[in-house]
Parts: sequence; C-alpha cells; structure tokens
Amino acid sequence: MWDHQRGKTVAHIIVVGNEKGGAGKSTVSMHVATALARLGHRTGCLDLDLRQKSLGRYLDNRTAFLGKSGLDLPSPVYMDLPEADAATLAPGENAYDHRLSKAVAELEQTSDFIVIDCPGSHTRLAQVAHSLADTLVTPLNDSFVDFDLLARVDAEGDKILGPSVYSEMVWSARQLRAQAGLSPIDWVVLRNRLGAQQMVNKAKMEKAVERLSKRIGFRVAPGFSERVIFRELFPRGLTLLDLKDIGVKQLNISNVAARQELRDLMKALKLPGVEIRF
Repeated sequence: MWDHQRGKTVAHIIVVGNEKGGAGKSTVSMHVATALARLGHRTGCLDLDLRQKSLGRYLDNRTAFLGKSGLDLPSPVYMDLPEADAATLAPGENAYDHRLSKAVAELEQTSDFIVIDCPGSHTRLAQVAHSLADTLVTPLNDSFVDFDLLARVDAEGDKILGPSVYSEMVWSARQLRAQAGLSPIDWVVLRNRLGAQQMVNKAKMEKAVERLSKRIGFRVAPGFSERVIFRELFPRGLTLLDLKDIGVKQLNISNVAARQELRDLMKALKLPGVEIRF
C-alpha cells in the first residue's frame, strides 16, 4: 500500500492483542495471516510472546507438516525478533523497541501485511506494537471477566462505570499515532469462543459490548465459536482453509460453519485491497 504521508510503499500492520490469555489471539492471528497468504497477499508474522510463542510454534508445526507430507500450501512468513547488539543502540534507546522496529522494517520490505501476535499480558513490546497498528484486533471471551479489561461495569453488568486498563493502553497508542501524523487505529473487537447456548449472560455481554463500542470507539466483529477443530489443527499447523488440500473431501457441519465464521471475520476487518474469495 502506498503511504502518501511517508511517500513510500508500506505494509499494513495488523496487531492481535489484549491483556488476557486464553482469548484465542494466536488462533485468530494464524487464520488471518494464512487467509491473507492464500488470497495472494505477501504476509509476514511476528510473535511478541517471547516465552510461550504460540503463533511461532503454530507456524513451526506448519513447516514441519508440509515438509513431511510434501505439500506446498500458501503460508505467511514467520520471523523471530532479532537480538539487539548493545553497541548499536542509540543513547537511551530501549532494546525491545529496537528489536521490534528492526523486525518490522525487515518484514516490510517483502510484505503487504504484517500480523503481530501479542502476549496475554502488559509488556513493553505489546505497548509499542499497539502504536504500530493500522488494524487492531482484540479477541474477547464472552465473559465479564474478559470484558473487565475494556471497561468496569456495575454488579448487574448493565452500567458501564469507566474504561479499564487495556482500553487506556489503546487510547495511549492512538495518541502516539496522532502525534506522529499516522492514520488512526481501526480497532475491531471480536466476541470470540462463543458457546452454542443462548444465555442471559450472553445477551448482557452483547449489549455491553455494543454500548462500549460507541463510547470508546471500536467496531464489533464476529469471532470464532468454541470448536474442537481448532485444537486439532494446531499440531499440524493447519487452518480451516487447508482442510480440502490435505484430502478432506467432505467437511462436516461444524467445519463448514467455522469456515463461514472465518469468511465473516475477514470481511468485517475491511483490510485494504483484500477481496474475500473463499
């Protein structure tokens, strides 16, 4: 994509983050990145959870499985953060900032999109990554425990009392981008890992998320339902879009529904130049 302000072609950066584990960030990151690659877009990936590296392991599993099976499927390019040589740091420069900046600059040379998977906690790397986001995707479990990261609510879950820690971090990232003259972050919150049952809590969550979206400025998009298939795909590094390529001739109802959820998610992200063809 051409950036008129910077006068050069730059990659569109998609950051997948919140500050709580178990919301499905790595699954969303892997499916978005692989979908982009399958649609013909050059896609790079970074995993900022330097300890667990779920996305990195997911992509390592993919490389191993494809090599063993002799398949050549479209895949994003994964890159570990380069180490920082203390001698190359500017006075007062943070080593993590340097490592992230170097990785993004390198991937940007060969990528249309860069997907960055953040850890489920507040770290310096995650904070800086959020300020780089053109699109920020925040998967959210259908629970007021997760909702508390975005906003504080009253005991009944009906009244929003104020923004919480993660929303405040996104607000800071938005301010940094504005000060740098960059385009605003398109913040998309996914109601993710939904259960099949229609419950009172589920209806309350839906209303609360919609109210909060207008108050602090994000879009609400559909995420993935809770499905066994996602746990089965990880060891082989596969996504929903790869099933037919590995010989699955007839998808079951759950898998068809999951593919539709991915299609709906990709459409909802409204990424520049991306035409959904699956």
